[in-house]
Amino acid sequence: MLRLLVYSGWLVFPMLLAGAADAGERPNFVWILSEDNSKHFLKLFDEHGAETPEIAKLAAHGVVFEHAFSNAPVCSVARTTLITSVYAPRIGTQYHRRYREVRLPEGWKMFPAYLRDAGYYTTNNAKKDYNAVETPGTWDESSNKASWRKRPDSAQPFFHMQTFTDSHESSLHFTREQMESEPTATDPARVFLPPHHPDTPTFRYTYARYHDRMNVIDRKVGSLVKQLEDDGLLEETFVFYFGDHGGVLPRGKGYLYETGLHIPLVVRVPEKFRELVAFPDGTRAGGFVNFVDFGPTLLHLAGIDVPAHMDGTPFLGPGVTLDALNARDETFGYADRFDEKSDMVRTLRRGKWKYHRNFQSYLPDALHNNYRYNMLAYREWRELFRAGALNDVQRAFFAPKAPEALYDLESDPYETVNLASDPAHRETLLSLRSRLQTWMSELPDLSLFPENILVEQVLARPEVIPVPDEIRRNMAEQFEWQNVALLPFEEARPKLLARLGERDEGKVYWALIACCQFGKEAESLTDAVRRHLDSDEPLLRLQAAVFLAIVAADPPQPVLKELLRESKDPIFNTLVLNQIVYLRDTLGFEFDLKPEEIPAKNDGVTRRLEYLGAGP
Repeated sequence: MLRLLVYSGWLVFPMLLAGAADAGERPNFVWILSEDNSKHFLKLFDEHGAETPEIAKLAAHGVVFEHAFSNAPVCSVARTTLITSVYAPRIGTQYHRRYREVRLPEGWKMFPAYLRDAGYYTTNNAKKDYNAVETPGTWDESSNKASWRKRPDSAQPFFHMQTFTDSHESSLHFTREQMESEPTATDPARVFLPPHHPDTPTFRYTYARYHDRMNVIDRKVGSLVKQLEDDGLLEETFVFYFGDHGGVLPRGKGYLYETGLHIPLVVRVPEKFRELVAFPDGTRAGGFVNFVDFGPTLLHLAGIDVPAHMDGTPFLGPGVTLDALNARDETFGYADRFDEKSDMVRTLRRGKWKYHRNFQSYLPDALHNNYRYNMLAYREWRELFRAGALNDVQRAFFAPKAPEALYDLESDPYETVNLASDPAHRETLLSLRSRLQTWMSELPDLSLFPENILVEQVLARPEVIPVPDEIRRNMAEQFEWQNVALLPFEEARPKLLARLGERDEGKVYWALIACCQFGKEAESLTDAVRRHLDSDEPLLRLQAAVFLAIVAADPPQPVLKELLRESKDPIFNTLVLNQIVYLRDTLGFEFDLKPEEIPAKNDGVTRRLEYLGAGP
């Protein structure tokens, strides 16, 4: 059965209807993912990257996407975005590691299930790491033995997803002894160090070792592609190679800088289905593509309607011209909790401009995470900071952040010069700020609820996702409260006083966050804040105690220890301990914590207690 496909108002060539066509008339798809590497580590994308000849061969027969983004800078959130084709903060899947696995709304499926419904054989080898409950029928097989070669009929089209772990963060968890005894094939003296990293033997060795891991990835990509060729399937199969998010050197994975979000993406186009792609082999496309777009792209190439609930837009297939692709210039990023470390950040990139909104800007990027600081380079960076041995750019990682930042990526690709206060760029700042707020409001962004409230009151009610219009409108109003933190303090002060006197706990919570962001500048609000130490809402008591510690008005230990003793919610306790680590490491407050006095625990609580020297 044939139909004429209408795309973006233009009539294009006939497309075979999914499910109605002979299986042999539909393309196969193979996704090859390497863990934890941004585009900066491949010479195909960055002059300082490693040579990857096998990946370059794919590019010669397809398309290099110069601006591909994972939306989130860590595995579970990025992979959930990828598999659902939905922005994570819209459905509550934005936390790594999740404390509640989210059920997708009735009728929604992870995108491979739509391929499978249309007759595809779907396999995954083997990483999932979803923050959402897997919908029925997503995979025919998901295991470390899964392969297209197991499909019952050799004529059946397939989608195979393969993850190579050799470039994972853990590959850089070497010891000092290993560093001294295991030389790298890449010469450490020849690697490029970005300006935010100190030039030390440890950092040079770490970069060189990671370049070596990319060489391993490249060989494995070549080996998998050879299997397709041996099976006579290469020219019937779209092969995608990409990183599962950025990484993994310090300030990459887990952060919304380009090193955490900007991934390599190459798509090899098969000869049999060359007519589905409107631009020639070897094309370097400059348009922006995001993880939410990947699933819709496969469905579109397969002739399957993209479900209305998906947030993405196809970037290959009938009707997608190179001009239309290159006109795409916008990407959003989100970061919330990574294991036990919490810090809400959102970004918008449009063209060369990158806007950061730091909703808890008093927290430094360097806030401790146990797993991250297993890396020698992380630990050495912190030691050099404490020794006063870093320059201004290098020590910024350990300082409070600005509430908002604006970067020109053409002149400042590593996001080190904040132009937000430059009058020459005021119009750009306001435009990007407004666009980000509109995007967050329209989702709406569920991180506007603190995580313990979100899990307890929202995600526990699956019927609330997607969020009803009334709640959506109320959440949109929150930006008026949060934007107080962006004003000069003298202008913000009366607004903060008014909000601190509100009965609405949400308004008071964000007012207290703003007070923490202003820090000592807001010392005149001490009495207004102190009243909330007696609040019935534990979150307000927590943030009030943190502010009073920042302005050196009251010691925080009695209040925070009492909160931990009283709490029956381990998620809330992770938020308390997040602040305790900040107060100890940044402001010097010592805490005598006893695990037996903290009844509500989870993995995050345990990790924090271990770091604070109060582990079992």
